Amino acid sequence: MARRCELTGKVAQSGNNVSHAHNKSRRRFLPNLCDVTLMSDALGRKFRLRVSAHALRSVEHRGGLDAFLMKARDSELSQKALRIKRQVGKARAAAGEAEAAEAAEAAEEGASA
Repeated sequence: MARRCELTGKVAQSGNNVSHAHNKSRRRFLPNLCDVTLMSDALGRKFRLRVSAHALRSVEHRGGLDAFLMKARDSELSQKALRIKRQVGKARAAAGEAEAAEAAEAAEEGASA
């Protein structure tokens, strides 16, 4: 399993361990990945994702998984996250059409009364 955040695209970075004598040896800086289950409001489903702690805070800050995915760039997201994003977009579009139809019906009833 790749050490990559599925929402932000954070990956392992490389650098140096530097001793007191200034000797350098290569090391890896790994992202703080967490296995979490996030709920999608538009789909009414839970999704298991492997995300960084930073991404988890960003999801909460933006108001949930749906809002985060709609605002995220496709290049940063994993294939699984892209699939969820497309499903959420379709569900939101369907909900928007239903709301528009209800508003039109209400306007007709108001005009005829």
